[in-house]
Amino acid sequence: MAVYPVIMCGGSGTRLWPVSRSDRPKQFVPLTGPLSGFQAAVARVSTLGPCLVVGGIDHRGLIQSQLSDLGIAADILLEPEPRDSAAAMAAAAAWLLARDPDAVMVVLSADHDVPDGAAFVQAVQAALGPARVGRIVTLGVRPTEPSTAYGYIRPARGEGVVAVDAFVEKPDARRAADYLAQGYLWNSGNFVVPATTLAYEISRFAPEVLEAVQAGVDHAQPLEGAYLIGPEFLAAPRISIDYAVMEKTNRAMVLPVDFAWSDVGAWDSVRALSALDGDGNHTEGASVLLDSTTTYVRASGGAQIIGIGLRDLAVVADEARVLVCDLSSSQSVKTGLTALQALGPRKFASLNEARVWFDRWLRTAALPLWWSLGADHLHGGFVEALSLEAEPRPAPRRGRVQGRMIFAYAQAGAMGWAGPWRQGARHGLDFMVSRFLRPDGLIRSLVGLDGGVLDDTPYVYDQAFALLGLASLYDLDRQDSRLLTLAEGLRNGLEALRHAQGGFREAGDQPFQANAHMHLLEATLAWEDAGQTSWASLSDEIASLALNAFIDHRGVLSEFFDADWNRAPGEDGRLVEPGHQFEWAWLLDRWGRRRGRADGQIAARALYETGRRGVDAIRGCAMNALWDDFSVRDPGARLWPQTEHLKAALILGDPAEALEAANCLRTYLETPALGVWRDKLRADGSFVDEPAPATSLYHILGACRQLAELSPDN
Repeated sequence: MAVYPVIMCGGSGTRLWPVSRSDRPKQFVPLTGPLSGFQAAVARVSTLGPCLVVGGIDHRGLIQSQLSDLGIAADILLEPEPRDSAAAMAAAAAWLLARDPDAVMVVLSADHDVPDGAAFVQAVQAALGPARVGRIVTLGVRPTEPSTAYGYIRPARGEGVVAVDAFVEKPDARRAADYLAQGYLWNSGNFVVPATTLAYEISRFAPEVLEAVQAGVDHAQPLEGAYLIGPEFLAAPRISIDYAVMEKTNRAMVLPVDFAWSDVGAWDSVRALSALDGDGNHTEGASVLLDSTTTYVRASGGAQIIGIGLRDLAVVADEARVLVCDLSSSQSVKTGLTALQALGPRKFASLNEARVWFDRWLRTAALPLWWSLGADHLHGGFVEALSLEAEPRPAPRRGRVQGRMIFAYAQAGAMGWAGPWRQGARHGLDFMVSRFLRPDGLIRSLVGLDGGVLDDTPYVYDQAFALLGLASLYDLDRQDSRLLTLAEGLRNGLEALRHAQGGFREAGDQPFQANAHMHLLEATLAWEDAGQTSWASLSDEIASLALNAFIDHRGVLSEFFDADWNRAPGEDGRLVEPGHQFEWAWLLDRWGRRRGRADGQIAARALYETGRRGVDAIRGCAMNALWDDFSVRDPGARLWPQTEHLKAALILGDPAEALEAANCLRTYLETPALGVWRDKLRADGSFVDEPAPATSLYHILGACRQLAELSPDN
């Protein structure tokens, strides 16, 4: 029966804020030595057998880079979202059973400190005998103090591996002292168990966990050197292995061990495990202590600390985040962090800080998530939306979504993303060509989940995004003549949609509108950027239509028109959308600079200033709509106007406004599963609880790229 170390690295470590955060939890941070807890755990057990790592999709890069630094290989199983230890261990068991029905798991947490690795391995070997006959053996550490930070195990009488009489929750100080006197053990959370036994016990006591996890593992997909568990995993209840199985099973046994062990759960634990000077202090990074005792100080991320006259404190600073607490109150950091988060998201101090944050979010969260779960790897194309928990939402597919996702992944490649940008862009392209391309070269509007045509209408809007995606991909692969052929077919097909008074007629009940032309101008400028100057005449035609018909002398952009390109009568003609004011400003400034046309740049500035009148001073966000007298028509604030506000402020050289827009945009991206977003902000500052539309990635990525290129702090 082969042994497989299973390293669990999905924890969040909130009590070690600010060093431990969601994008870099404590198990991946060196806290008490040169190795991170994850690296130390892998090194400790790698000699026992082939390693399996179970972690979160957001941390794939950290897992792989830290394994590479060790020179140790491991299978990597990624959870699309955490579901606690029962689901994680069930996933490991299901994975191993599909490859070795006799596998014995050695399950350990990646964030524990065990200085004596040899003693740990000896304990595992002592536990293997009972485990191989179907027992779940946990390692119980003999306490060195009456700690209130750990759960306890009451062992049965006997020597060596004995039965578990009871698992006990974290006690108060009095009970902890009683437990110490009665021979209770600390619950270390390490297990030695056959995969088949663990799966069987979970099926008995938490069948809904195993059902969801098994389906997810069965549909796991390769992802850049790892395997992403399928979305079925998300249906698993959030429950720990102790609650799900260990407190109910009659197979639980415990091996008392004497090696030093800590879960490194708070800053007092970190200090106790760190090298101390003669006054009991530990300093790390750019930090100095004077006249201080028994104090832990750590500075990172450019922070500097001077401590004078301190006693029994932890002072930890990382970038602009600072923790100061009495070491005896370290367990309360999580409570403090919850209170801080309730105050709202931390604001960026500079555009450079915003640039770094958005770039990290894009590369490590959004792009991997939408490729792994937003792409339909079975039927093709991209889904319309993901829930805020990153669950795909089935719906008929729109052509514009495929064009936008081609653009998004091609742009990711242009930005140097090391992930599968080419596969993502080509995945969208292949689906668009096979399901949306009409015989006349245009893109139809809608297909069903089975690929059947639901709406064959060729909207100008959809053609614009198909052209934009093709241009962005061609700019990175100019040898692909197929892209040119498809674009030329679209351009020829568009001639049938021309309007006698200039521009194009849109399908639907608003045939004369600015919006479709705006995105068509974006696409033609992208083809110019890709070296195809033959598109310049169409760019100029659309820009001239905007300057002469769409925008009035005040810099107000109208949305809808009559057949002579006069502003539409009634309420339709009075609509002003701040987001479109910013979007047109960004485009016309680019066009004006390219052509040397001052009128384009002047119009861009006027559009921008009008758009600013639609920014709510309280929320700092661009509202959905104004009336043409600048009174509020729709106080809601969708996500996309915030990205266009940021882009326009950057290209027009308004860093203060850009920083405000970046801070607003961030609030939409702080979601339960990183990489999705909230789309609608109400007037009262609350968000509508609904899935994240795929179309928004186009907007967000454009803002991220503009921030990377034009941030004055970069």
